[in-house]
Amino acid sequence: MLPILTDENFDGRILHGLRRRLATLNAVRIQDVGLLGEEDPPILAWAADEGRVVLTHDEATMPRYAYERVGRRETLPGVVVVPDQLSVGRAIEDLLLLLQLSAPEDVADQVMYLPL
Repeated sequence: MLPILTDENFDGRILHGLRRRLATLNAVRIQDVGLLGEEDPPILAWAADEGRVVLTHDEATMPRYAYERVGRRETLPGVVVVPDQLSVGRAIEDLLLLLQLSAPEDVADQVMYLPL
């Protein structure tokens, strides 16, 4: 299962639903690792150092910084953009599939968008 880092404003209901459905979920929140208020580049660097896929609602800046990392040939475990307008239930279902069925190399250096 892919380890994840949730962005600062990531919907806690989605994370809670994932935790309820996956007892083995390996997830941390930005708030829990001292990155609250940080810009996207340090968040992506931390996630890369820790081998965690970033879950975010930020469609505006996070993908751009992720692509910049890849362009510089820096490690990117992956970013999954969950649009704000996607229902909580659909987000949980899609993330369950992605997290359980993907290997790290399947999402590395990629920005993925839900719905699947």
